[in-house]
Amino acid sequence: MIKSIITMSIAGLLAGFIFAMPIAGPTSILVTSNALKGRLRYCNLVSIGASLADFTYVFIAVFGLTGLYSFYKPLIPYIFSVGSIFFFFLGYKIIRTKIDIEHLEDKSHLTEKIKKKEKGAFYTGFMINFLNPTLFIGVLTSSFFVISLIASMGFHTGGLAIKMDQNVKEISNIEGRKIENSQVLSTKQFENIQIRQSKDHQQDQTTYPASSHLVISICYAFFLSVGSIIWFYLMAFLIVRFRQRINIKVISVFIKSLGVVLGLFGLYFGYQAARMFF
Repeated sequence: MIKSIITMSIAGLLAGFIFAMPIAGPTSILVTSNALKGRLRYCNLVSIGASLADFTYVFIAVFGLTGLYSFYKPLIPYIFSVGSIFFFFLGYKIIRTKIDIEHLEDKSHLTEKIKKKEKGAFYTGFMINFLNPTLFIGVLTSSFFVISLIASMGFHTGGLAIKMDQNVKEISNIEGRKIENSQVLSTKQFENIQIRQSKDHQQDQTTYPASSHLVISICYAFFLSVGSIIWFYLMAFLIVRFRQRINIKVISVFIKSLGVVLGLFGLYFGYQAARMFF
């Protein structure tokens, strides 16, 4: 069991770091726009808040609390509606941002404003991911790919490969459609997965205690969240460190563009909500 915990913890850390890299996501936009303003602490709090939502979704997807999805699914149109308003609001605030060129580096001038904004950073980060219903299916398919890949390489997954296969099938039944994995593995790898799952199943019945799935799922979800925090910290740190080399007008235009993109997320969520309601 210890070997499985270590394996899945490392896999979660790497997966969290890699899957957080795309810069088109809402969290990345919020972190980038604030890093360009020099708010490293704000960015860190946002990423920690977002990672808490990630942890929740990943744990539910991996541990197999698929029964909760039956209660969650009817709420999705309402979550999309609230998310639409929330994303529009964030986008509007970012677009309305005015960068004071004369006082950009004057920390004493900005101290009070920054402190007020930082109070809501963790909450904003959490809500930006929690109000994204597409995130659950995303972490389900990505976790299925990662855990299946780990199993195909001959590593012990503590029975999670089997559990994830069951989870995907159960969610597919609830959704009424087949959930395709976004990544493609070779036929040989899939054969290895089946062999590995069979071995895991046999070992699962003989050596793993009943609490093993819970512990391994928590470790995988936790380290995946840590991996995303590390990426966002590095990204924010580098942007803050080198932003002075960028023309202030370019920064201003880029920040406003990020606000527009965040507004488009709100538009998309509003469209999805309207489609589900009507």
